[in-house]
Amino acid sequence: MLQLLQPQNLSKQMFSRASPGEGVLLDNEYSYVDLWIGSKGTLIIFRMKILINFVSKLFFMAKIGLIGGSGLEKLNLFRNPEEIKIETPYGDPSSTILKGDIGNNQVFILSRHGRDHTITPTHVNNRANIHALKTLGCDHVITTTACGSLREEIDRGHIVIPDQFIDFTKHRINTFYNIFEPGSPVHTPMADPFSFYLRELIISGAIDLGLPFHPKGTVITIEGPRFSTRAESLMFRNMGADIINMSTAPEAALANEAGLSYAAIALSTDYDSWKHDEEPVRWEDVFRVFSENVRHVTNLLERIIPGLHV
Repeated sequence: MLQLLQPQNLSKQMFSRASPGEGVLLDNEYSYVDLWIGSKGTLIIFRMKILINFVSKLFFMAKIGLIGGSGLEKLNLFRNPEEIKIETPYGDPSSTILKGDIGNNQVFILSRHGRDHTITPTHVNNRANIHALKTLGCDHVITTTACGSLREEIDRGHIVIPDQFIDFTKHRINTFYNIFEPGSPVHTPMADPFSFYLRELIISGAIDLGLPFHPKGTVITIEGPRFSTRAESLMFRNMGADIINMSTAPEAALANEAGLSYAAIALSTDYDSWKHDEEPVRWEDVFRVFSENVRHVTNLLERIIPGLHV
């Protein structure tokens, strides 16, 4: 039997010293109700906050997959993480997965290029990475990526929260399906590949932290590992791309195909090759700028993850 009682009808003194099995009261500054659960003469009293945020965290803990890109190969937001090795039908993921808690949420961290950055962009096993996070029960995937700027206003050290991508890769598998079931083709909608919910949360976090950021942008993913020629860089600008990297596609498409909400935090490190008054991009410069600004990315992740819900 479950009966809802008004708080004023219960005496705090009755239960504040209750022994196990008799009653529990949790002091809090919010409104509350008491749940009286009776079973064969045993009474258990629960004082619960009437707070949507609290209840959703208590019963609907989110599981978040983080994929760390260049500059965040050794991303670890936990004190004592559990290391998980997982196998998938598509081979091994890029790294073992670190599991830990941030707030009330479970977080799984995977390194896109391996923890020693040994995996080239072409050979990242995106299918295995996304499948592993899906298997672990993740609801959301948030990734980090270094990127080149194709726009004057996106300066080094600025964060971009992309809302569109252009897949300019050439040698990557971009679907989980090698064959369709008879009469059941799967053509995943991809008009808006980045989760609006996740992007709004990231934008809010960037505002709270006072970070220099751009709330939207189109990222074009090239095959790599080489950087663009000047002609290619100018072409990508004319195509409407705002930033350029070697990782978002087909990762984003696979996450959507797997039914996971997906968002990326892109950190601008250079101006690619289109500017004549700048030195063309070099890896050493990418790594240096990312290292100088990596704390902004990790602070942003730590800011937004506790507020995520299923």
